[in-house]
Amino acid sequence: MAYNLLKGKKGIIFGALNEQSIAWKVAQRCVEEGAEIILSNAPIALRMGELNKLAEECNAPIIGADVTSNDDIVNLFTKSQEHFGGGVDFILHSIGMSVNVRKSISYPENNYDFTHKGLDISALSLHRVLQTAMKMDAINEWGSVLALTYIAAQRVFPDYNDMSDNKAYLESIARNFGYYYGVKKHVRINTVSQSPTRTTAGSGVKGFDGFINYAEKMSPLGNANADQCADYCVTLFSDLTKMVTMQNLFHDGGFSFTGVTQSVIEQMEK
Repeated sequence: MAYNLLKGKKGIIFGALNEQSIAWKVAQRCVEEGAEIILSNAPIALRMGELNKLAEECNAPIIGADVTSNDDIVNLFTKSQEHFGGGVDFILHSIGMSVNVRKSISYPENNYDFTHKGLDISALSLHRVLQTAMKMDAINEWGSVLALTYIAAQRVFPDYNDMSDNKAYLESIARNFGYYYGVKKHVRINTVSQSPTRTTAGSGVKGFDGFINYAEKMSPLGNANADQCADYCVTLFSDLTKMVTMQNLFHDGGFSFTGVTQSVIEQMEK
């Protein structure tokens, strides 16, 4: 059911790859709620993914951008302002990558060249997007920016590897930039800490099925799925949450504040 929560709003969605992507679901829900969007992803993702299908469904242009390139980000905002005839009202940052994870290199043995690459893509990219947007006045007053994160930024999940560091830095950037952009133009910036979700990126983490099963047993409401995350993101892009900023918002069925559940106790006693 649609409520027209984003009627008349315009936004940029980073990171949709295929129908498993949370960003894909967010794009669909934003359009259902009345928004116009632009889709963006890295050139290699545009070749590998299925973004043309989503673009056609959402009547949205695709503007490729390597988020480690200042020039690409400037080009994206230049074209978005031309397309929309002005700034955007919301941005979703759904970007993350770890070469160390992909190559199954354990955290104590991380390759630092790989670490730097992952940090640049997964976290510094948010700073780069926000810095460029501020310089170009590309986000409208009372706009909303969301970045997707995971509770491994606060807790140890061994196989999540250096993505834990990336997400911690991502959350810090959101808080800090949330202050500056809030003062300057009332733009709010938050992170959403989602339940483990079966996306292409998430499934690449060793032991991911164990993550999901454990979180399901540890969450009073169960794991939140991608469609439910999209619903939550829509509310945070809407005018109903204009005073929420600089927060890390857990969307995880209660996992983040549960010490132990009866189902976990019973499983351990078997």
